[in-house]
Amino acid sequence: MSPEPQNPPSINILGNFAGLIGVLGIFIYFIGWVYRWAYFGFFALELNTLNLPHESFLIVPIQIIFGNFWIFIRATIAITLTIAFIKLTFWIISPHPNIQNQPNRTQRLLEKIYNFPLLKILRSLAQLIPQSLRQEIIVVIWILASLFWLGRFQGLADAYRDAVNNTSTRPIVTLVTAKDKLPLGRNLDDVFINPSLKDSHIIGDMEQFKNIIGKETNDLTDPQKPIIWRLLIESNDWVYVFPSMPSDAQFNQRPPVLAINRGDGGVQLLIISPPNLR
Repeated sequence: MSPEPQNPPSINILGNFAGLIGVLGIFIYFIGWVYRWAYFGFFALELNTLNLPHESFLIVPIQIIFGNFWIFIRATIAITLTIAFIKLTFWIISPHPNIQNQPNRTQRLLEKIYNFPLLKILRSLAQLIPQSLRQEIIVVIWILASLFWLGRFQGLADAYRDAVNNTSTRPIVTLVTAKDKLPLGRNLDDVFINPSLKDSHIIGDMEQFKNIIGKETNDLTDPQKPIIWRLLIESNDWVYVFPSMPSDAQFNQRPPVLAINRGDGGVQLLIISPPNLR
């Protein structure tokens, strides 16, 4: 029998490189999705309801890792800890760990940790999986956990930054519509007159609606608590706007978000008021 043809080394290298690019693409998309999920979740918006282009999830990781010096340092620390946890997990599930070269006190401590009952159960379960697959699963789990933490942390941090007026990067918004189309808003001819609510109906919390009446326009009278309306996002004929929070706002505070529908030439209003987290 003639020997089976061997693939040239260049083909194997290209195949491995293509596989690596595919895996990196999955990780990049994952951290981008987590970032978007955390960012818009801060404003109580479901990510699945927004029509975001898929390529945007691949660009976001640049901000998560290289946004500034401190973000890069945090990402570097996270990568270092991930590698350390991967090696620690390998040691925990190893049937014969090498601890003989350690000092006596350190060796006894490592033996106690290694023989901990819960770790024994984990080790027994791990032995049911082939070793090569077992190691790959551990690596993937720890990488995904690290990426999830980085994406969520940065998403919430950026959302809070944009929610606070002094640090917000969201544009100031002005929305003009016919007075019979929107129950909220000021009359252009006299901003001190409340809009007529005749023939308007409401479902839900009346206080949310009342809290916004009289604050529909930007007001810099009080420098400590200015009212500045900003655009969060436009998606699927919906415009999401919110009044930015003052500089002394706590991280667990959330601004109300107004979702205004412009479809079919009409205007519908939805007030989304995330609860203040405890």
